[in-house]
Amino acid sequence: MRRTSEGGDLRRIAREAGAFEVFYREHVEAVQRFIARRVGDPHLAADLTADVFVAVIDSAEGYRPELGDPARWLFGVARNVLAADRRRSARGLRAAGRLAGRALLDEDDLAELEARIDAESHARRLYEAMDQLPEGERAVLELVALDGLPVSDAARVLGIRASNARVRLHRARRQLRHRLTPATTGIATPTEVLP
Repeated sequence: MRRTSEGGDLRRIAREAGAFEVFYREHVEAVQRFIARRVGDPHLAADLTADVFVAVIDSAEGYRPELGDPARWLFGVARNVLAADRRRSARGLRAAGRLAGRALLDEDDLAELEARIDAESHARRLYEAMDQLPEGERAVLELVALDGLPVSDAARVLGIRASNARVRLHRARRQLRHRLTPATTGIATPTEVLP
């Protein structure tokens, strides 16, 4: 079977369980890392990871290969799921979903998610500092520095021109350098985020 991450096959995941399973296995760890850097609760991280793949199934038919490869598309889906969760959280609608998700986790799943969250704690500290950045600058920085997308792909995910993405990235890094100096925070500045 050809990998579903090849552009033409991605639409199959909405119709074929086997194609979805291959796509899921190829990308679940990347999605878990993406979520764990942004969420501190293992139950919520499990729920959001599942939500990302439900959204993938729902939107796979609309995938357009000319806009980027499936991994880049998947990061865009994950960002949308996180944004939707933050909006729900602001309105207080997340509690019922979190309680339902806890019943689905066994001890091994919970331990694995807690380990992943602990491993990503330094990134969460940086992300907390990034919360002070304007949304557009923070979004570009996340996609480029944390998720490893090239600036041009991050621009596509965000729907902006590559030149605008480069300017936002420069501003974000400059502001973080100022905010995360070791003398004022005691936190070493990660070089992959702030070269």
